[in-house]
Amino acid sequence: MSRWRSAKLSRLGSAIFSEVAEWKREARDKGLALIDLGIGSPDGHPDEAVVRELARAVQDKGNYGYPSSEGSLAFREAVADWYRYRFGVELDPHREITALMGSQDGLSHLAMAVADPGDTAIVPDPGYPIYSASLVLAGVEPYPVPLLPEHEYLPDLDSIPASVLDKSAFMLLNYPNNPLSAVADLSFFEKLVYLGFRHDLLLIHDIAYSELAFDGFRPPSILEIKDAKRTAVEFHSLSKSFNMAGCRIAFLTGNEDAVSSLKALKSNIDYGVFEAVQQAGIAAMREDIRSGLGSRNARVYQARRDLLLSELEKWGWTIPKPKATMFVWAPVPGGATSRSFARELAVQTGVIVIPGDAFGQYGEGYVRIALVQNEDKLQEAADRIGHFLSDYKHLWHPPG
Repeated sequence: MSRWRSAKLSRLGSAIFSEVAEWKREARDKGLALIDLGIGSPDGHPDEAVVRELARAVQDKGNYGYPSSEGSLAFREAVADWYRYRFGVELDPHREITALMGSQDGLSHLAMAVADPGDTAIVPDPGYPIYSASLVLAGVEPYPVPLLPEHEYLPDLDSIPASVLDKSAFMLLNYPNNPLSAVADLSFFEKLVYLGFRHDLLLIHDIAYSELAFDGFRPPSILEIKDAKRTAVEFHSLSKSFNMAGCRIAFLTGNEDAVSSLKALKSNIDYGVFEAVQQAGIAAMREDIRSGLGSRNARVYQARRDLLLSELEKWGWTIPKPKATMFVWAPVPGGATSRSFARELAVQTGVIVIPGDAFGQYGEGYVRIALVQNEDKLQEAADRIGHFLSDYKHLWHPPG
């Protein structure tokens, strides 16, 4: 190990992403053109009204001083307006909202702000990697809760021992879910909020994919539950909903004590989001209120989902149809491991997917496919995958 490398770094994330980079290199060396369905990076661009506002704000020389780390009042008021429009939730812009440089920024720091080294936190398995990495940074011990298909990828709350609930600083969940594309309804959140009240447990809900929902489904906010702000906070992002991933703009809402703690931490380590980007974010939320901008974006991903799954079905790969997110959680055919299937698919076809075990032990047996290419590319990907399924059956039917 390098003398100048913290031991924590080896525990921060899965090595799979460096492995995937190697698979890509192997595929290129064979002359294959990559179709990257691995990382969930939106391939679209923001609405023209958002781009115009960003261009205008960049030209404003008054926007080049240090911004407030909590975000401008105008941005926080726009968040409050959007939450009222989208979820019917009232938020205090002064006490219950703070701006973030992307939700990953907040997720990576919140454990340090609300818990102490040696505390316990309840986290999902499978789960987005930053959830576990944030605990490493904070010295907090994870208590993983499996998300299983027999429970529709919701945690079995009754199975968590009361002793764990009582000693845990917080529970972290994510619906619509990355990587599972599972969803939760208000009845689940009601039970969850009651659990938070009963055990004095902070509930941290990541709702970054709420606007990428399909077939008329509208994901709810945990803050819609009566008095939920006594025990819950919610992360939201403009990255996926409005194709603003590179802008790095998001926010935390809900319980004022937890929001205040994150504000206090971040006031010591950064100076906030560039004011021009905040103004573009305001434009995006206002355009969504005016014209349903997020719904238009969701329709793009729904069409992609329908095309990819119908084409793979023709080749004999049946995949459950997700109700939300930009991902498909696909069971690996037969007996292949997640990693062997994803690697062979990459080096034999150039189609990149992420093996499910990158997200936790209960992700084994699945791969995550990101719908981040246009329909022509997805059609080509489906054709390559289909031929792969026909030609490489030895992967899931080993001899003997």
